[in-house]
Amino acid sequence: MRLLLVEDEKPLAELVRRGLATEGHEVEVAHDGNSGLDAALTGSHDVIVLDIMLPGLSGYRILEHLRGQGVWTPVLMLTAKDGEYDEADAFDLGADDYLTKPFSFVVLQARLRALLRRAGEPAPTVLRVGDLTLDPSTHRVHRGETEIPLTPREFGVLEHLMLHTGQVVTKTDILRSVWDAHYDGEVNVVEVYVGYLRRKIDTPFGTRSIETLRGVGYRMSEPATTPPS
Repeated sequence: MRLLLVEDEKPLAELVRRGLATEGHEVEVAHDGNSGLDAALTGSHDVIVLDIMLPGLSGYRILEHLRGQGVWTPVLMLTAKDGEYDEADAFDLGADDYLTKPFSFVVLQARLRALLRRAGEPAPTVLRVGDLTLDPSTHRVHRGETEIPLTPREFGVLEHLMLHTGQVVTKTDILRSVWDAHYDGEVNVVEVYVGYLRRKIDTPFGTRSIETLRGVGYRMSEPATTPPS
């Protein structure tokens, strides 16, 4: 595995580098945000381990640049902050996982292996529901010929719904699939993101494709046309 480690705490970076190198991994290290971004943009790494608090350019901004440039290398965020909003910000920008410092090296290795397994899965096919399409490989969504910009979290919720078109999915199902496995916040956050999606994929086009089944969950279906008001 070829890894990029972007971490400004040099003793920690060297400790992690040596540990991963001992396991047979090739590790490139950057100690500031700008050089970390330059290295990450090459797209030549299997996984990026990215600290949030960095000199020059924060991990958040690096991640934002990467996803904006279409670089989808799996990213594991490292943070000294222990708050669900910091984690949510990272996931919304396109992070794949996170670890809070201090962390166990054994857990870090396990998380990296999991990211590598997911990255090695075959590229999924384009999902279609009516004239709505979602391409997991390019992270693009279209309604007909119109491209619809979505945040990574919105994209994840829509992808889960489209993968289960015609089926009822619960909020818990969506949380387990889209949010981090360690998320223990309110399940009603799913309602918020479904609302965001409706305002982007349905309302401007006069369609209704996400049905709410109160007390049960949501169902994606061929869109019905909204009658003119």
